[in-house]
Amino acid sequence: MLKISMNRICMMGCPMDVASMEETVKHIAQSISERRFTQHVVVNVAKVVNMRKDAALDQSVRECDIINIDGMGVVLGARSLGHNVPERVAGVDLFHNLLAMSAEKGFSVFLLGAEESIVAETSLRVQALYPGLDVAGCHHGYFWDDEETVVNQIRESGARLLFVAITSPKKENFINRWKDQLGVDFVMGVGGTFDVVAGKVKRAPVWMQRYGLEWLYRVIQEPRRMWKRYLVTNSQFAWLLLKEWITQKLG
Repeated sequence: MLKISMNRICMMGCPMDVASMEETVKHIAQSISERRFTQHVVVNVAKVVNMRKDAALDQSVRECDIINIDGMGVVLGARSLGHNVPERVAGVDLFHNLLAMSAEKGFSVFLLGAEESIVAETSLRVQALYPGLDVAGCHHGYFWDDEETVVNQIRESGARLLFVAITSPKKENFINRWKDQLGVDFVMGVGGTFDVVAGKVKRAPVWMQRYGLEWLYRVIQEPRRMWKRYLVTNSQFAWLLLKEWITQKLG
């Protein structure tokens, strides 16, 4: 079988794979079919900025086999530097596409993260959304006093795909720390996706997603907690992008 290749670029010192959603799903499906382990991550503005000051996060991202571009800020930034990025590959959308693919191909999945009631509700909802989907197991995201037991549970479940709904950088570092013992063929972090699927949190309207304004929607939802985070990271990203653009033009 012909291996589907990914086009890797580097922006602001961060490696990224340029691919469409369709290309990404096909690549992952092929890797799982061939039993080739794939460690996946998505990068957005905040992650690109935080990688520069968090060595553990930086290493966890760099060791991934697929690094999709999630945030529209990164997509637009890459395009401004001359990279032909076809579209944003949002983690939540990739999650749904991979569940549909897994139901079709008979790949079992494990759901890890969020509160116990949320992950249980997510399991029920995705099985209703994707008939035939085999959820081999699920576990909440509050297990830091006994990580090894949870890792053993994942491995013993026989799941082919693992989705980790925990905040950054905990999820990236957990995956990188235990990847050789998880026993799965594919693993990715999905952040707050379970909260969205379970109905606890609303996702931004489609038009805001299209124009890269999901961050603004989150600020509107949680202004006290989010405004400073996005102001700082967006400003730092803009400055880093400007420096790289100037360096590129002068070089």
